[in-house]
Amino acid sequence: MFVVFEGIDGSGKTTISNRVAALLRTRGLSVSHLRADGKFASPVSEAIRELGRDAKNLELVPQAEFLLYVARDVQLIEQVLKPALATKDVVFGDRFLFTPEVLGRYGRHLPSEWTGPILAQAAGGITPDLVILVDVDPALARARRKSAKLANRDERPPARKGLSGVGLQHRVRAGYLMRASETPERWVVVDNDDDLDDIVERVADLVAAGRESVASAIAAFREDADARRTRELPSVAATTERALEALVRWVERRSVREPRVAAYVLSGLFGEAVDGSRRALARDVPDAVLAGSTSLADDVSWELRAELVVRHPRPVAASLRGVSPADARAGAMRQRLVEDAPFEIALSLEGLDDDASWNLRERLYASHPCAVMASLAGVDSERARALRATWLEENAERMTRDDAIAQAAAASVTGLDDDGAWKIRERAWTRTPVAALASLEGLTSARSWVWRERYLANAPKIVMGTLAGVRVGESWHMRLRVVADCKEAIDSIDGLDDEEAWTLREMHLDTWPSTVVKSLGALADAPRGQDLVSRQLRYYPQNLSLLKHSAGIALGVHRKGSPREDRR
Repeated sequence: MFVVFEGIDGSGKTTISNRVAALLRTRGLSVSHLRADGKFASPVSEAIRELGRDAKNLELVPQAEFLLYVARDVQLIEQVLKPALATKDVVFGDRFLFTPEVLGRYGRHLPSEWTGPILAQAAGGITPDLVILVDVDPALARARRKSAKLANRDERPPARKGLSGVGLQHRVRAGYLMRASETPERWVVVDNDDDLDDIVERVADLVAAGRESVASAIAAFREDADARRTRELPSVAATTERALEALVRWVERRSVREPRVAAYVLSGLFGEAVDGSRRALARDVPDAVLAGSTSLADDVSWELRAELVVRHPRPVAASLRGVSPADARAGAMRQRLVEDAPFEIALSLEGLDDDASWNLRERLYASHPCAVMASLAGVDSERARALRATWLEENAERMTRDDAIAQAAAASVTGLDDDGAWKIRERAWTRTPVAALASLEGLTSARSWVWRERYLANAPKIVMGTLAGVRVGESWHMRLRVVADCKEAIDSIDGLDDEEAWTLREMHLDTWPSTVVKSLGALADAPRGQDLVSRQLRYYPQNLSLLKHSAGIALGVHRKGSPREDRR
Protein backbone atom coordinates (compact mmCIF):
# COMPACT_ATOMS: atom_id res chain seq x y z
CA MET A 1 0.00 0.00 0.00
CA PHE A 2 1.33 3.42 -0.99
CA VAL A 3 0.24 6.30 1.28
CA VAL A 4 1.18 9.93 0.66
CA PHE A 5 1.05 12.78 3.20
CA GLU A 6 0.63 16.29 1.79
CA GLY A 7 0.12 19.75 3.28
CA ILE A 8 1.56 23.24 3.48
CA ASP A 9 4.89 23.92 5.18
CA GLY A 10 4.37 23.68 8.91
CA SER A 11 1.19 21.63 8.63
CA GLY A 12 2.71 18.82 10.70
CA LYS A 13 2.69 16.16 7.96
CA THR A 14 6.30 15.09 8.62
CA THR A 15 5.73 14.71 12.36
CA ILE A 16 2.44 12.88 11.90
CA SER A 17 3.66 10.57 9.13
CA ASN A 18 6.75 9.51 11.08
CA ARG A 19 4.77 8.86 14.23
CA VAL A 20 2.14 6.88 12.36
CA ALA A 21 4.87 4.81 10.72
CA ALA A 22 6.37 4.05 14.12
CA LEU A 23 2.96 3.09 15.55
CA LEU A 24 2.14 0.77 12.65
CA ARG A 25 5.47 -0.98 13.11
CA THR A 26 4.53 -1.74 16.72
CA ARG A 27 1.38 -3.36 15.30
CA GLY A 28 3.47 -5.75 13.24
CA LEU A 29 3.44 -4.06 9.82
CA SER A 30 6.57 -3.49 7.79
CA VAL A 31 6.66 0.20 6.90
CA SER A 32 9.07 2.14 4.69
CA HIS A 33 9.10 5.94 5.00
CA LEU A 34 10.55 7.81 2.04
CA ARG A 35 11.32 10.83 4.21
CA ALA A 36 12.05 9.45 7.64
CA ASP A 37 12.74 12.18 10.20
CA GLY A 38 12.46 14.87 7.54
CA LYS A 39 15.25 13.60 5.25
CA PHE A 40 14.54 12.02 1.87
CA ALA A 41 15.71 8.42 1.63
CA SER A 42 17.49 9.33 -1.59
CA PRO A 43 20.55 11.58 -1.07
CA VAL A 44 20.08 12.82 -4.64
CA SER A 45 16.49 13.86 -3.89
CA GLU A 46 17.65 15.59 -0.72
CA ALA A 47 20.33 17.48 -2.66
CA ILE A 48 17.76 18.62 -5.22
CA ARG A 49 15.52 19.78 -2.38
CA GLU A 50 18.33 21.87 -0.91
CA LEU A 51 19.04 23.42 -4.30
CA GLY A 52 15.43 24.55 -4.62
CA ARG A 53 15.32 25.68 -1.00
CA ASP A 54 18.43 27.89 -1.11
CA ALA A 55 17.42 31.56 -1.21
CA LYS A 56 20.68 32.37 -2.96
CA ASN A 57 18.98 31.02 -6.07
CA LEU A 58 16.86 34.13 -6.13
CA GLU A 59 16.46 34.13 -9.90
CA LEU A 60 15.11 30.58 -10.16
CA VAL A 61 12.00 30.87 -12.36
CA PRO A 62 8.73 29.02 -11.55
CA GLN A 63 9.09 26.63 -14.49
CA ALA A 64 12.57 25.58 -13.39
CA GLU A 65 11.40 25.27 -9.78
CA PHE A 66 8.57 22.99 -10.91
CA LEU A 67 10.97 20.78 -12.87
CA LEU A 68 13.30 20.55 -9.86
CA TYR A 69 10.45 19.32 -7.65
CA VAL A 70 9.49 16.78 -10.29
CA ALA A 71 13.10 15.63 -10.65
CA ARG A 72 13.31 15.18 -6.89
CA ASP A 73 10.30 12.89 -6.91
CA VAL A 74 11.31 10.94 -10.03
CA GLN A 75 14.65 10.13 -8.39
CA LEU A 76 12.83 9.02 -5.26
CA ILE A 77 10.40 6.87 -7.25
CA GLU A 78 13.12 5.02 -9.12
CA GLN A 79 15.69 4.74 -6.36
CA VAL A 80 13.54 4.05 -3.29
CA LEU A 81 9.79 3.83 -3.90
CA LYS A 82 9.66 1.01 -6.45
CA PRO A 83 11.93 -1.33 -4.43
CA ALA A 84 10.00 -0.54 -1.25
CA LEU A 85 6.61 -1.28 -2.82
CA ALA A 86 7.88 -4.75 -3.72
CA THR A 87 8.94 -5.65 -0.17
CA LYS A 88 6.94 -3.62 2.40
CA ASP A 89 3.37 -3.77 3.69
CA VAL A 90 3.06 0.02 3.63
CA VAL A 91 5.18 2.74 2.05
CA PHE A 92 4.81 6.33 3.25
CA GLY A 93 5.66 9.36 1.15
CA ASP A 94 6.02 12.74 2.81
CA ARG A 95 5.20 14.78 -0.31
CA PHE A 96 4.85 13.30 -3.77
CA LEU A 97 4.18 14.69 -7.26
CA PHE A 98 1.14 16.47 -5.83
CA THR A 99 3.56 18.99 -4.31
CA PRO A 100 4.93 20.33 -7.62
CA GLU A 101 1.42 20.10 -9.07
CA VAL A 102 -0.18 22.26 -6.39
CA LEU A 103 2.80 24.60 -5.95
CA GLY A 104 3.09 25.07 -9.70
CA ARG A 105 -0.60 25.48 -10.55
CA TYR A 106 -1.93 27.32 -7.52
CA GLY A 107 1.18 28.79 -5.95
CA ARG A 108 3.01 29.96 -9.07
CA HIS A 109 0.07 30.15 -11.53
CA LEU A 110 1.60 27.77 -14.07
CA PRO A 111 -0.97 26.45 -16.58
CA SER A 112 -2.14 22.88 -16.10
CA GLU A 113 -1.67 22.33 -19.86
CA TRP A 114 2.06 22.71 -19.22
CA THR A 115 2.38 20.90 -15.88
CA GLY A 116 -0.08 18.04 -16.51
CA PRO A 117 1.79 16.08 -19.20
CA ILE A 118 5.08 16.37 -17.30
CA LEU A 119 3.50 15.04 -14.11
CA ALA A 120 1.86 12.16 -15.95
CA GLN A 121 5.15 11.07 -17.47
CA ALA A 122 6.98 11.48 -14.15
CA ALA A 123 4.51 9.28 -12.27
CA GLY A 124 5.10 6.38 -14.64
CA GLY A 125 1.73 4.90 -13.80
CA ILE A 126 2.25 4.96 -10.02
CA THR A 127 -0.75 6.30 -8.11
CA PRO A 128 -0.99 6.42 -4.30
CA ASP A 129 -3.69 4.25 -2.76
CA LEU A 130 -4.40 6.93 -0.17
CA VAL A 131 -3.50 10.61 0.12
CA ILE A 132 -3.71 12.20 3.57
CA LEU A 133 -3.91 15.99 3.43
CA VAL A 134 -2.79 17.38 6.77
CA ASP A 135 -4.65 20.69 6.86
CA VAL A 136 -4.08 23.66 9.14
CA ASP A 137 -4.72 27.40 9.20
CA PRO A 138 -1.60 29.07 7.69
CA ALA A 139 -1.45 31.39 10.71
CA LEU A 140 -1.22 28.39 13.05
CA ALA A 141 1.27 26.66 10.75
CA ARG A 142 3.46 29.75 10.84
CA ALA A 143 3.26 29.89 14.62
CA ARG A 144 4.32 26.26 14.85
CA ARG A 145 7.21 26.72 12.42
CA LYS A 146 8.52 29.83 14.15
CA SER A 147 8.19 28.41 17.66
CA ALA A 148 9.84 25.12 16.63
CA LYS A 149 12.71 26.99 15.00
CA LEU A 150 13.23 28.92 18.22
CA ALA A 151 13.07 25.78 20.36
CA ASN A 152 15.56 23.94 18.15
CA ARG A 153 17.80 27.00 17.77
CA ASP A 154 17.56 26.50 14.04
CA GLU A 155 19.64 29.29 12.55
CA ARG A 156 19.31 28.25 8.92
CA PRO A 157 18.30 31.11 6.62
CA PRO A 158 14.68 31.18 5.44
CA ALA A 159 13.85 29.00 2.44
CA ARG A 160 13.54 30.49 -1.03
CA LYS A 161 9.77 29.91 -1.08
CA GLY A 162 9.52 32.39 1.77
CA LEU A 163 10.60 35.16 -0.59
CA SER A 164 7.12 35.07 -2.08
CA GLY A 165 5.46 35.91 1.22
CA VAL A 166 2.66 34.42 3.28
CA GLY A 167 0.27 34.48 0.34
CA LEU A 168 2.00 31.47 -1.20
CA GLN A 169 0.95 29.35 1.77
CA HIS A 170 -2.66 30.45 1.40
CA ARG A 171 -2.74 29.68 -2.33
CA VAL A 172 -1.09 26.30 -1.86
CA ARG A 173 -3.50 25.38 0.92
CA ALA A 174 -6.45 26.31 -1.29
CA GLY A 175 -4.93 24.20 -4.07
CA TYR A 176 -4.59 21.17 -1.83
CA LEU A 177 -8.18 21.46 -0.65
CA MET A 178 -9.32 21.77 -4.27
CA ARG A 179 -7.30 18.68 -5.19
CA ALA A 180 -8.83 16.75 -2.30
CA SER A 181 -12.36 17.71 -3.34
CA GLU A 182 -11.67 16.56 -6.91
CA THR A 183 -10.59 13.07 -5.84
CA PRO A 184 -12.58 12.23 -2.68
CA GLU A 185 -12.22 8.49 -3.29
CA ARG A 186 -8.49 8.72 -2.60
CA TRP A 187 -7.92 11.91 -0.59
CA VAL A 188 -8.86 12.48 3.04
CA VAL A 189 -8.39 15.71 4.99
CA VAL A 190 -7.00 15.59 8.53
CA ASP A 191 -7.46 18.73 10.61
CA ASN A 192 -4.22 19.16 12.53
CA ASP A 193 -5.72 21.39 15.19
CA ASP A 194 -6.50 18.57 17.61
CA ASP A 195 -4.50 16.54 20.11
CA LEU A 196 -1.47 15.12 18.27
CA ASP A 197 -1.57 11.70 19.94
CA ASP A 198 -5.23 11.33 19.00
CA ILE A 199 -4.54 12.35 15.38
CA VAL A 200 -1.71 9.81 15.10
CA GLU A 201 -3.92 7.04 16.48
CA ARG A 202 -6.79 7.83 14.10
CA VAL A 203 -4.54 8.11 11.04
CA ALA A 204 -2.84 4.81 11.92
CA ASP A 205 -6.28 3.18 12.15
CA LEU A 206 -7.20 4.73 8.79
CA VAL A 207 -4.11 3.31 7.08
CA ALA A 208 -4.52 -0.11 8.67
CA ALA A 209 -8.17 -0.28 7.61
CA GLY A 210 -7.25 0.99 4.16
CA ARG A 211 -5.20 -2.13 3.51
CA GLU A 212 -8.52 -3.98 3.38
CA SER A 213 -10.64 -1.30 1.69
CA VAL A 214 -9.62 2.31 1.09
CA ALA A 215 -13.20 3.37 0.35
CA SER A 216 -14.58 1.91 3.60
CA ALA A 217 -11.67 3.29 5.63
CA ILE A 218 -12.15 6.81 4.26
CA ALA A 219 -15.91 6.72 4.85
CA ALA A 220 -15.45 5.63 8.47
CA PHE A 221 -12.73 8.25 9.05
CA ARG A 222 -14.91 11.05 7.70
CA GLU A 223 -17.87 9.99 9.79
CA ASP A 224 -15.74 10.03 12.92
CA ALA A 225 -14.19 13.40 11.98
CA ASP A 226 -17.62 14.98 11.50
CA ALA A 227 -18.67 13.79 14.94
CA ARG A 228 -15.54 15.22 16.55
CA ARG A 229 -15.48 18.55 14.76
CA THR A 230 -15.61 21.51 17.14
CA ARG A 231 -14.69 25.11 16.73
CA GLU A 232 -12.14 26.43 19.14
CA LEU A 233 -12.87 30.06 18.32
CA PRO A 234 -16.25 31.71 18.98
CA SER A 235 -18.70 32.27 16.15
CA VAL A 236 -19.13 35.95 17.00
CA ALA A 237 -16.43 38.49 17.87
CA ALA A 238 -17.81 41.70 16.40
CA THR A 239 -15.90 44.13 18.63
CA THR A 240 -12.25 44.43 19.54
CA GLU A 241 -13.13 43.81 23.17
CA ARG A 242 -14.85 40.54 22.24
CA ALA A 243 -11.90 39.65 20.05
CA LEU A 244 -9.57 40.16 23.02
CA GLU A 245 -11.71 37.91 25.20
CA ALA A 246 -11.76 35.22 22.49
CA LEU A 247 -7.99 35.41 22.01
CA VAL A 248 -7.32 35.08 25.73
CA ARG A 249 -9.52 31.97 25.89
CA TRP A 250 -7.76 30.51 22.85
CA VAL A 251 -4.34 31.13 24.41
CA GLU A 252 -5.39 29.56 27.70
CA ARG A 253 -6.53 26.37 25.95
CA ARG A 254 -3.57 26.23 23.59
CA SER A 255 -1.13 26.73 26.47
CA VAL A 256 -1.94 23.26 27.75
CA ARG A 257 -0.80 21.32 24.68
CA GLU A 258 1.27 23.84 22.70
CA PRO A 259 2.67 26.48 25.04
CA ARG A 260 5.25 27.69 22.53
CA VAL A 261 2.54 28.31 19.95
CA ALA A 262 0.47 30.16 22.54
CA ALA A 263 3.48 32.34 23.39
CA TYR A 264 4.10 33.05 19.72
CA VAL A 265 0.51 34.16 19.18
CA LEU A 266 0.88 36.56 22.12
CA SER A 267 4.07 38.07 20.68
CA GLY A 268 3.97 41.84 20.57
CA LEU A 269 0.95 42.06 22.89
CA PHE A 270 0.95 43.49 26.39
CA GLY A 271 -1.62 44.76 28.84
CA GLU A 272 -3.62 43.60 31.83
CA ALA A 273 -5.77 41.13 29.87
CA VAL A 274 -2.80 39.17 28.51
CA ASP A 275 -0.05 39.75 31.06
CA GLY A 276 -1.25 36.90 33.26
CA SER A 277 -0.85 34.48 30.36
CA ARG A 278 2.58 35.91 29.55
CA ARG A 279 3.74 35.37 33.13
CA ALA A 280 2.36 31.82 33.21
CA LEU A 281 3.93 30.88 29.90
CA ALA A 282 7.25 32.36 30.97
CA ARG A 283 7.51 29.59 33.55
CA ASP A 284 7.29 26.88 30.87
CA VAL A 285 8.69 28.47 27.71
CA PRO A 286 10.70 31.51 28.83
CA ASP A 287 12.65 31.84 25.57
CA ALA A 288 9.43 31.96 23.54
CA VAL A 289 7.91 34.62 25.79
CA LEU A 290 11.09 36.70 25.64
CA ALA A 291 11.15 36.42 21.85
CA GLY A 292 7.59 37.72 21.83
CA SER A 293 8.68 40.66 24.00
CA THR A 294 11.25 41.93 21.50
CA SER A 295 11.18 45.74 21.33
CA LEU A 296 8.53 45.96 24.07
CA ALA A 297 9.15 48.41 26.92
CA ASP A 298 6.05 47.89 29.07
CA ASP A 299 6.47 47.16 32.77
CA VAL A 300 5.67 43.44 32.51
CA SER A 301 8.24 42.94 29.74
CA TRP A 302 10.85 44.50 32.00
CA GLU A 303 9.62 42.44 34.92
CA LEU A 304 10.09 39.25 32.87
CA ARG A 305 13.54 40.30 31.71
CA ALA A 306 14.61 40.96 35.28
CA GLU A 307 13.29 37.56 36.44
CA LEU A 308 14.85 35.59 33.59
CA VAL A 309 18.13 37.39 32.94
CA VAL A 310 20.31 35.10 35.05
CA ARG A 311 19.03 31.84 33.57
CA HIS A 312 18.37 33.08 30.03
CA PRO A 313 20.79 35.92 29.26
CA ARG A 314 20.83 35.47 25.48
CA PRO A 315 17.05 35.58 24.90
CA VAL A 316 16.82 38.56 27.27
CA ALA A 317 19.54 40.37 25.33
CA ALA A 318 17.87 39.57 22.01
CA SER A 319 14.58 41.01 23.28
CA LEU A 320 16.25 44.43 23.67
CA ARG A 321 16.34 44.90 19.91
CA GLY A 322 14.19 47.89 19.03
CA VAL A 323 13.95 49.22 22.58
CA SER A 324 14.71 52.94 22.61
CA PRO A 325 18.11 54.02 23.94
CA ALA A 326 16.19 56.69 25.85
CA ASP A 327 14.91 53.92 28.11
CA ALA A 328 17.48 53.82 30.93
CA ARG A 329 16.54 50.23 31.70
CA ALA A 330 17.65 49.15 28.22
CA GLY A 331 21.04 50.79 28.62
CA ALA A 332 21.57 49.20 32.01
CA MET A 333 20.52 45.76 30.76
CA ARG A 334 22.85 46.00 27.76
CA GLN A 335 25.77 46.86 30.04
CA ARG A 336 24.88 43.97 32.32
CA LEU A 337 24.74 41.42 29.50
CA VAL A 338 27.60 42.51 27.28
CA GLU A 339 29.83 39.71 28.59
CA ASP A 340 27.21 36.93 28.78
CA ALA A 341 25.45 37.65 25.48
CA PRO A 342 27.80 39.76 23.35
CA PHE A 343 26.40 38.71 19.97
CA GLU A 344 22.80 39.48 20.91
CA ILE A 345 23.79 42.77 22.54
CA ALA A 346 25.61 43.84 19.38
CA LEU A 347 22.54 43.08 17.26
CA SER A 348 20.31 44.92 19.74
CA LEU A 349 22.14 48.13 18.85
CA GLU A 350 20.54 48.18 15.41
CA GLY A 351 19.83 51.73 14.30
CA LEU A 352 21.21 53.30 17.48
CA ASP A 353 23.64 56.23 17.20
CA ASP A 354 24.07 57.43 20.79
CA ASP A 355 27.38 57.46 22.66
CA ALA A 356 26.54 54.50 24.88
CA SER A 357 25.76 52.36 21.84
CA TRP A 358 29.01 53.34 20.17
CA ASN A 359 30.95 52.48 23.32
CA LEU A 360 29.42 49.00 23.19
CA ARG A 361 30.23 48.65 19.49
CA GLU A 362 33.87 49.55 20.12
CA ARG A 363 33.99 47.01 22.91
CA LEU A 364 32.45 44.24 20.77
CA TYR A 365 33.92 44.88 17.33
CA ALA A 366 37.00 42.71 17.79
CA SER A 367 35.04 39.63 18.90
CA HIS A 368 31.77 40.07 16.95
CA PRO A 369 32.47 42.29 13.96
CA CYS A 370 29.63 40.96 11.80
CA ALA A 371 27.01 41.63 14.46
CA VAL A 372 28.40 45.11 15.05
CA MET A 373 28.29 45.89 11.34
CA ALA A 374 24.72 44.62 11.03
CA SER A 375 23.74 47.01 13.85
CA LEU A 376 24.66 49.98 11.64
CA ALA A 377 21.46 49.55 9.59
CA GLY A 378 19.99 53.00 9.02
CA VAL A 379 22.84 54.81 10.78
CA ASP A 380 24.44 57.47 8.58
CA SER A 381 26.63 59.37 11.03
CA GLU A 382 30.32 60.12 10.58
CA ARG A 383 31.28 57.32 12.97
CA ALA A 384 29.17 54.83 11.03
CA ARG A 385 30.65 55.84 7.69
CA ALA A 386 34.17 55.53 9.07
CA LEU A 387 33.52 52.04 10.44
CA ARG A 388 31.99 50.90 7.15
CA ALA A 389 35.04 52.18 5.28
CA THR A 390 37.35 50.28 7.62
CA TRP A 391 35.22 47.16 7.28
CA LEU A 392 35.19 47.34 3.49
CA GLU A 393 38.97 47.75 3.36
CA GLU A 394 39.47 44.74 5.63
CA ASN A 395 36.88 42.45 4.01
CA ALA A 396 36.48 43.46 0.36
CA GLU A 397 37.78 40.14 -0.95
CA ARG A 398 36.15 37.92 1.67
CA MET A 399 32.76 39.48 1.00
CA THR A 400 32.33 37.39 -2.15
CA ARG A 401 33.28 34.16 -0.36
CA ASP A 402 31.81 34.38 3.14
CA ASP A 403 28.05 34.46 3.70
CA ALA A 404 28.23 35.96 7.19
CA ILE A 405 30.45 38.82 6.07
CA ALA A 406 28.33 39.55 3.02
CA GLN A 407 25.10 39.55 5.05
CA ALA A 408 26.57 41.86 7.69
CA ALA A 409 27.85 44.21 5.01
CA ALA A 410 24.47 44.37 3.27
CA ALA A 411 22.63 44.89 6.54
CA SER A 412 24.99 47.70 7.51
CA VAL A 413 23.85 49.86 4.58
CA THR A 414 20.13 49.31 5.00
CA GLY A 415 18.32 52.51 4.15
CA LEU A 416 21.44 54.27 2.84
CA ASP A 417 21.66 55.60 -0.71
CA ASP A 418 25.14 57.11 -1.09
CA ASP A 419 27.79 55.74 -3.46
CA GLY A 420 29.67 54.07 -0.62
CA ALA A 421 26.57 52.17 0.45
CA TRP A 422 25.92 51.03 -3.11
CA LYS A 423 29.51 49.86 -3.44
CA ILE A 424 29.06 47.60 -0.42
CA ARG A 425 25.59 46.49 -1.56
CA GLU A 426 26.80 45.50 -5.01
CA ARG A 427 29.76 43.54 -3.64
CA ALA A 428 27.55 41.68 -1.19
CA TRP A 429 25.05 40.80 -3.89
CA THR A 430 26.93 37.87 -5.40
CA ARG A 431 27.01 36.07 -2.06
CA THR A 432 23.75 37.14 -0.42
CA PRO A 433 21.30 38.66 -2.89
CA VAL A 434 18.35 38.60 -0.51
CA ALA A 435 20.14 40.64 2.16
CA ALA A 436 21.37 43.08 -0.48
CA LEU A 437 17.85 43.50 -1.87
CA ALA A 438 16.40 43.96 1.63
CA SER A 439 18.90 46.75 2.27
CA LEU A 440 16.94 49.00 -0.13
CA GLU A 441 14.49 49.74 2.69
CA GLY A 442 13.03 53.20 2.26
CA LEU A 443 15.12 54.16 -0.78
CA THR A 444 13.51 56.07 -3.65
CA SER A 445 16.46 56.65 -5.99
CA ALA A 446 16.36 55.50 -9.61
CA ARG A 447 18.80 52.64 -9.05
CA SER A 448 16.75 51.28 -6.15
CA TRP A 449 13.71 51.01 -8.44
CA VAL A 450 15.78 49.18 -11.04
CA TRP A 451 16.67 46.51 -8.49
CA ARG A 452 13.09 46.25 -7.22
CA GLU A 453 11.70 45.90 -10.72
CA ARG A 454 14.17 43.18 -11.58
CA TYR A 455 13.28 40.99 -8.59
CA LEU A 456 9.64 41.83 -7.94
CA ALA A 457 8.37 38.62 -9.53
CA ASN A 458 10.73 36.27 -7.69
CA ALA A 459 10.96 38.01 -4.31
CA PRO A 460 7.84 40.14 -3.84
CA LYS A 461 7.93 39.81 -0.05
CA ILE A 462 11.44 41.26 0.14
CA VAL A 463 10.65 44.05 -2.33
CA MET A 464 7.48 45.00 -0.45
CA GLY A 465 9.49 45.06 2.77
CA THR A 466 11.69 47.75 1.28
CA LEU A 467 8.61 49.88 0.57
CA ALA A 468 7.44 50.19 4.18
CA GLY A 469 6.24 53.76 4.58
CA VAL A 470 7.25 54.74 1.04
CA ARG A 471 4.58 56.92 -0.60
CA VAL A 472 5.99 57.95 -3.99
CA GLY A 473 4.08 57.08 -7.16
CA GLU A 474 6.22 54.10 -8.13
CA SER A 475 5.54 52.45 -4.77
CA TRP A 476 1.77 52.45 -5.29
CA HIS A 477 2.09 51.02 -8.81
CA MET A 478 4.37 48.27 -7.55
CA ARG A 479 2.05 47.38 -4.67
CA LEU A 480 -0.92 47.13 -7.01
CA ARG A 481 0.93 44.65 -9.19
CA VAL A 482 1.51 42.10 -6.43
CA VAL A 483 -1.06 42.75 -3.71
CA ALA A 484 -3.44 40.02 -4.87
CA ASP A 485 -0.74 37.42 -4.16
CA CYS A 486 1.47 39.15 -1.61
CA LYS A 487 0.01 40.32 1.69
CA GLU A 488 3.25 42.12 2.47
CA ALA A 489 2.07 44.83 0.07
CA ILE A 490 -0.55 45.62 2.72
CA ASP A 491 2.06 45.40 5.49
CA SER A 492 4.04 48.10 3.68
CA ILE A 493 1.25 50.67 4.18
CA ASP A 494 1.23 50.32 7.96
CA GLY A 495 -0.24 53.50 9.46
CA LEU A 496 -0.53 55.33 6.11
CA ASP A 497 -3.62 57.51 5.69
CA ASP A 498 -3.29 58.20 1.95
CA GLU A 499 -6.29 57.50 -0.26
CA GLU A 500 -4.13 55.05 -2.19
CA ALA A 501 -3.58 53.13 1.06
CA TRP A 502 -7.29 53.06 1.85
CA THR A 503 -8.04 51.90 -1.69
CA LEU A 504 -5.64 48.99 -1.28
CA ARG A 505 -7.25 48.06 2.01
CA GLU A 506 -10.80 48.18 0.68
CA MET A 507 -9.88 46.25 -2.46
CA HIS A 508 -8.40 43.39 -0.46
CA LEU A 509 -10.61 43.05 2.59
CA ASP A 510 -11.41 39.48 1.60
CA THR A 511 -7.96 38.59 0.29
CA TRP A 512 -6.09 39.65 3.44
CA PRO A 513 -8.77 40.05 6.14
CA SER A 514 -6.40 40.33 9.10
CA THR A 515 -3.57 42.23 7.42
CA VAL A 516 -5.77 45.17 6.43
CA VAL A 517 -6.64 45.57 10.12
CA LYS A 518 -3.01 45.25 11.19
CA SER A 519 -2.03 47.92 8.65
CA LEU A 520 -4.24 50.54 10.28
CA GLY A 521 -1.99 51.27 13.22
CA ALA A 522 -3.29 54.32 15.05
CA LEU A 523 -5.89 54.81 12.28
CA ALA A 524 -7.92 52.09 14.00
CA ASP A 525 -9.07 54.75 16.48
CA ALA A 526 -10.59 56.97 13.77
CA PRO A 527 -14.18 56.40 12.55
CA ARG A 528 -13.02 55.04 9.18
CA GLY A 529 -10.69 52.58 10.85
CA GLN A 530 -13.26 51.52 13.44
CA ASP A 531 -15.75 50.78 10.68
CA LEU A 532 -13.24 48.62 8.80
CA VAL A 533 -12.32 46.63 11.92
CA SER A 534 -15.97 46.05 12.80
CA ARG A 535 -16.75 44.81 9.30
CA GLN A 536 -13.82 42.38 9.29
CA LEU A 537 -14.76 40.92 12.66
CA ARG A 538 -18.34 40.35 11.48
CA TYR A 539 -17.22 38.63 8.29
CA TYR A 540 -14.25 36.64 9.64
CA PRO A 541 -14.93 35.79 13.30
CA GLN A 542 -12.94 32.52 13.03
CA ASN A 543 -9.73 34.12 11.73
CA LEU A 544 -7.06 33.67 14.41
CA SER A 545 -4.74 36.33 13.00
CA LEU A 546 -7.60 38.84 12.82
CA LEU A 547 -8.50 38.14 16.44
CA LYS A 548 -4.89 38.82 17.46
CA HIS A 549 -4.64 42.15 15.63
CA SER A 550 -8.08 43.21 16.86
CA ALA A 551 -7.09 42.25 20.40
CA GLY A 552 -4.02 44.46 19.99
CA ILE A 553 -6.34 47.36 19.22
CA ALA A 554 -8.38 46.66 22.34
CA LEU A 555 -5.15 46.61 24.35
CA GLY A 556 -3.93 49.85 22.78
CA VAL A 557 -0.81 48.20 21.36
CA HIS A 558 -1.57 49.67 17.94
CA ARG A 559 -0.68 53.12 19.31
CA LYS A 560 2.81 52.02 20.34
CA GLY A 561 4.34 52.66 16.93
CA SER A 562 3.88 55.51 14.52
CA PRO A 563 4.05 55.71 10.74
CA ARG A 564 7.55 55.85 9.34
CA GLU A 565 8.96 59.12 8.16
CA ASP A 566 7.27 60.63 5.12
CA ARG A 567 9.06 59.39 1.99
CA ARG A 568 7.30 61.31 -0.73
